[in-house]
Amino acid sequence: MENDEINQLKETIISVLKTIYDPEIPIDIWTLHLIYGLEVDAEGNVKIVMTVTAPNCPVAEVLPGEVQQRVQAVMGVKKVEVELTFDPVWDISMLSDEAKAELGLDGDYGSFSATDFLY
Repeated sequence: MENDEINQLKETIISVLKTIYDPEIPIDIWTLHLIYGLEVDAEGNVKIVMTVTAPNCPVAEVLPGEVQQRVQAVMGVKKVEVELTFDPVWDISMLSDEAKAELGLDGDYGSFSATDFLY
């Protein structure tokens, strides 16, 4: 696979990730910045490093599997490895500007943790 093909496959994968939503916050996992890393090699193998909004999040057990399954279905993907990490721990400051706007967080939102925001 050439670099252009790898980049196109990566863009397709990102499009798929944008269809997977965190159940607690009505924003997709890409926009929430829950995806810390996305690598695609020349053979079509994909490695995704991701987190969830809180270590005790109930979807921590199922969301990585959903990501793996949905990305595996992309044409051109050979194998998918999804690694769940809590380093760094996700917090509200990691939200994209788009996500902040969707949630009405314009300006200073203080020093809330994910658990303050979600639960």
